[in-house]
Amino acid sequence: MTMLTDFYELTMANGYFEQGMGDQIAYFDLFFRKVPDGGGFAIAAGLEQVIEYLQNLKFTDEDIEYLRSKKCFSERFLEYLKNFKFACDVWAIPEGTPVFPNEPLITVRGPIIQAQFIETMVLLIVNHQSLIATKANRSVRAAEGRAIMEFGSRRAHGAEAAVIGARAAYVGGCAGTACTITDEIYGIPALGTMAHSWVQSFDDEYEAFAKYAELYPDNCTLLVDTYNVLKSGVPNAIRIFDEFQPTKKGIRIDSGDITYLSKKARKMLDDAGHPDCKIVASNSFDEYLIRDVIRQGAKIDSFGVGERLITSKSEPVFGGVYKLAAMEKEGKIIPKIKISENVEKITNPGFKRVYRLYDAESHQPFADLITLEHESAPQEDGYVIFSPRATWKRKTLHDYYARELHVKVFDRGRLVYDLPSVSDVRKYCLEQVENLWEEMRRFENPHMYYVDLSKELYELKMKLLEQHDQK
Repeated sequence: MTMLTDFYELTMANGYFEQGMGDQIAYFDLFFRKVPDGGGFAIAAGLEQVIEYLQNLKFTDEDIEYLRSKKCFSERFLEYLKNFKFACDVWAIPEGTPVFPNEPLITVRGPIIQAQFIETMVLLIVNHQSLIATKANRSVRAAEGRAIMEFGSRRAHGAEAAVIGARAAYVGGCAGTACTITDEIYGIPALGTMAHSWVQSFDDEYEAFAKYAELYPDNCTLLVDTYNVLKSGVPNAIRIFDEFQPTKKGIRIDSGDITYLSKKARKMLDDAGHPDCKIVASNSFDEYLIRDVIRQGAKIDSFGVGERLITSKSEPVFGGVYKLAAMEKEGKIIPKIKISENVEKITNPGFKRVYRLYDAESHQPFADLITLEHESAPQEDGYVIFSPRATWKRKTLHDYYARELHVKVFDRGRLVYDLPSVSDVRKYCLEQVENLWEEMRRFENPHMYYVDLSKELYELKMKLLEQHDQK
């Protein structure tokens, strides 16, 4: 995927090369500015695919010929690309971690040609997967312990979005996916029942259910809304369960008033002696609809969530950006800042670390702290942190401890990070989200979680702003 890049990454790379700047060391941060759907936090995802991309960066002869045909790249630069080898340092916040605006999810240090060039693809991966993982986690939280199955392949924005989106949904907490190839590649459980066409293809609904029960006696979930849920679907399902006695049984409702139908179906199943029969619901669910039907007393054991999850329909853009934070000159780090009339677009300068601060008694996080790289972890009682959003705000810390979020992923292009399994990432994600304050997990007006700056970083930022204001 080397050539999946914005064209200006290549023209800039050529420019750096021709200016003799190609080997100058630069620092870039990937961060986002706003949590989707007005939520309290996002879920970091996509690091595994970023690693795969960086390990396979190379320019083929066909790539070089294509670039030559554009007639805007020097032959010296094209020769450089023939021997291109990724040699940057990379730090990242692990997948599955709850993350917040303006903190670096990934930091890249290396020759500016390389560190700049990877911008497009790294943003593409992290933006997409973090978006879907965040949306999935909202649905999982809304379900209050009921399983969420990702059902969105047919509505995804392309094949890659279906496969990787299903992976991201699993990272966010989904129990499985309808996307078979995602199971084959990543070992994420492939789940499913039957389509209406199965029921329609037989002479009657009972026969369709009977043939399915014969085939799958250990996992017999019947779609009961092809004709009439309460008049024929559920009664025929009960008849099948009585006659075939499958070891695992369920019904799925895919249309109509799910709350009403699930209540009626639950009573019918219980009265018939099948309290162990699970009820699965699907039909354009998102976190808000899931929450509403549960509040209304729906008797649903699990949900299939499709188009509104795989496309993050309510807010389909994550908004991550990739910005220059520093350059090196004669071994010294020179901080860089981007200034804008839009205050939220002013960047945090320098080579930085991110710490998560925890209450010593509850062990729950209450703020993240961005420091300059040379600063040690804040541990002493009475430590003061500074809000980048309000120059007058200070917070003095007591009874807390700090944990660094970044891990080293690449050392001069060599992978030094042990990738966890996707199931371990999912488990870690659910544990970390559960450890957040309940007020932060609200869908509406969640509690503000602060991402603040160390005193030294805050003063550096103010100094750079003042310097540029005087120019």
